[in-house]
Amino acid sequence: MSDRTGIFAGEDPFALAQAWLAEAEKTEINDPNAIALATVDAEGLPNVRMVLLKEIEAQNAPSGGAFLFYTNYGSVKAQEIEGAGPGLGKAAFVAHWKSLRRQIRVRGLVSREDGPQADSYYASRSLKSRLGAWASRQSEALPSRAALMAEVAKVTAMHGPMPARPPFWGGFRLVPLEIEFWADGAFRLHDRFRWCRTAPGAAWEVTRRNP
Repeated sequence: MSDRTGIFAGEDPFALAQAWLAEAEKTEINDPNAIALATVDAEGLPNVRMVLLKEIEAQNAPSGGAFLFYTNYGSVKAQEIEGAGPGLGKAAFVAHWKSLRRQIRVRGLVSREDGPQADSYYASRSLKSRLGAWASRQSEALPSRAALMAEVAKVTAMHGPMPARPPFWGGFRLVPLEIEFWADGAFRLHDRFRWCRTAPGAAWEVTRRNP
């Protein structure tokens, strides 16, 4: 009999991730949806940076369950995601919550979300954030902050109070092949359960892992 009970119980890893995030939103002081996103460059050198997870899609969603974040498609992270191989991109991330002493690790395949869903999220952002997306040539060299603010003023005059989503900015949807749920245990005897599948839509295999 499985001992996957309590905070690990359930047959839907996306619902479990949503529940853990909802708990973290009550206890984490800043950005409970922050994740450390890992990619690999053309030479195989890893890169990692913090981004904000904006949505966990349910297992019964059209995507079959996924994790969404948004960025500039010209950024290093985007280039490395899409350069990870033919077809779908690849990436991994970890969400770690000190207040709960829990984390979730995810690895999987990534595709763009640059349709109405991205438009809706972009429109929900503050005006300054929307104009900032137009102004920033993310990851490129910047001579000074003054140069960046001058570009913000320029795009403000150009696009006004209702800027459309930039064609170079949008979402990425990570469909996982692996999800691991980890919780701190006494004497460093942590609890770890890894959900694995061979392809999106395939059945999950869940195993308890040594700490």
